[in-house]
Amino acid sequence: MKGGAGPGAPGPRRATVRPNLTRSDQSTMSAEDLENYETEMELQLYREYRDVVGLFSYVVETERRFYLANQVDLQVRSAGGEVFFEVTLSDAWVWDVYRPARFVKSVRVVTFKDVNVEELAKSELEMPKTGGFPGV
Repeated sequence: MKGGAGPGAPGPRRATVRPNLTRSDQSTMSAEDLENYETEMELQLYREYRDVVGLFSYVVETERRFYLANQVDLQVRSAGGEVFFEVTLSDAWVWDVYRPARFVKSVRVVTFKDVNVEELAKSELEMPKTGGFPGV
């Protein structure tokens, strides 16, 4: 993946859709209020990413989105002389600050731009699959 994944790495691209936000007194938010809101939402999203990244095996970056997934099927297709990529993800998490439910069972993405897939290294903190604690 370009730029790598994880803390300190450049984050995925920001969604272009902006919510229609107003204060409780129905006056519109100032530009500073909106910027503060977006900053807080991005910080919450980063914290969620940090908490869930260990649950996934792959990082997938497309032209428009950033995903974590446990299964990835990347197919290169062509039609009418054009080459495109079809990516199917299973058991996925979507980096999107405006999406209320980021965990999804499956995702199918079709794009004409590059797709970056990176297998995540398993944490050294994983429990052994057999036995248990040494000496127990």
